[in-house]
Amino acid sequence: MTAAPSLRLGVVVFPGINTDGDTHHALETFPGVTAEYLWHKDTDLKGVDGIVIPGGFSYGDYLRCGAIARFSPIMQSIADFAAGGGLVMGICNGFQILIEAGLLPGGLIRNTGLKFVCRYVNLRVETTATPFTSACHTGELLRIVVKHNEGNYTVDAATFEKLKANDQIVVRYVNAAGERAEGANPNGALDDIGGVCNETRNVFGMMPHPENSVEAALAGGADGRAFFQSMIDSLRTAEVTA
Repeated sequence: MTAAPSLRLGVVVFPGINTDGDTHHALETFPGVTAEYLWHKDTDLKGVDGIVIPGGFSYGDYLRCGAIARFSPIMQSIADFAAGGGLVMGICNGFQILIEAGLLPGGLIRNTGLKFVCRYVNLRVETTATPFTSACHTGELLRIVVKHNEGNYTVDAATFEKLKANDQIVVRYVNAAGERAEGANPNGALDDIGGVCNETRNVFGMMPHPENSVEAALAGGADGRAFFQSMIDSLRTAEVTA
């Protein structure tokens, strides 16, 4: 049997990011995948095949979440990488950074109730037409943890209509039955949005933390694997067809 092509995925590290180790570990649970740390002051992406910006509190979340990290030298390299079609995933603070950098639409503001939220949520996959959900099926339910203070996704009315028209809303918060209902949304996000992609579908941001749900032996289960598996499969398919 032929071994799966090897991949190198970059994990970006900013001061204050605190799930870089979790993300690095999660990626290396996939056969043939090596994770590579990318320091925020560097501009060299070290030839990685894809990039993950993990969660935490970059630069202490001063000004706004992700507002300072957006100016780190590595972000221009990431923007160029994305412009060339490279796959970029942002998790929690990573999502916030991608929005601040203009790589994803919208904004992330304080949670409804103005409290930090840490609990498991149910996500419904709204589209599989992205490299980050291609291993899922539409309507699939995934149970993953959230832990954030500014996860309330918002966007202006015109952009919201565009997101819906372009099928850019990737996951929504739902209850255990897969229905949008009171109490399922942990932060007050517009239209129960938990994650979106850009128009070209190669940049994706989500508030929940899939890196903490990759091993079935742990309490959180392994539902988070779906996002990483999709990304890895997409990269390998592109490599084979290149």
